[in-house]
Amino acid sequence: MKRVGFTLNRKAIACDVEENELLLHTLRERLSVTSVKEGCSIGECGTCTVLIDDEPRYACLTLTAKVEGREVKTVEYLAHGDLLHPLQESFISHGAVQCGFCTPGMLLVAYSLLLKNREPTDEQIREAMSGNLCRCTGYVQVIEAIKDAAPVFVSSGS
Repeated sequence: MKRVGFTLNRKAIACDVEENELLLHTLRERLSVTSVKEGCSIGECGTCTVLIDDEPRYACLTLTAKVEGREVKTVEYLAHGDLLHPLQESFISHGAVQCGFCTPGMLLVAYSLLLKNREPTDEQIREAMSGNLCRCTGYVQVIEAIKDAAPVFVSSGS
């Protein structure tokens, strides 16, 4: 076992993990963060996407030991109590939330994109979202939601 300390959604975390333990397991089984889902287990679907230092990463491929001293964000980071983040509101209003299985990962990728690029083109959004598979939306609603959230995202301070 190895003690790993990191920040998770604004809170300092320290937990004992196996040397080869994946972040997906740590988040779901040790820390009860079930928004991070297991889909393919090989980094193809994006349902396990988290942000590590604001960069999208697949929790199914990331060793927990590698997040030592880093900042990890899950979709729970976005909302403040009952107040949803502008991206979450936009996904809802555009119908980009269907079954919801892929939504947490998509929201985090969109958040990371908008941190770097406050006015992304459709092509830039498609490229950013390319690692997140969705069987329900067809992606049109997702692209529209991200574009519409961008100006509010900027004014919200993130």
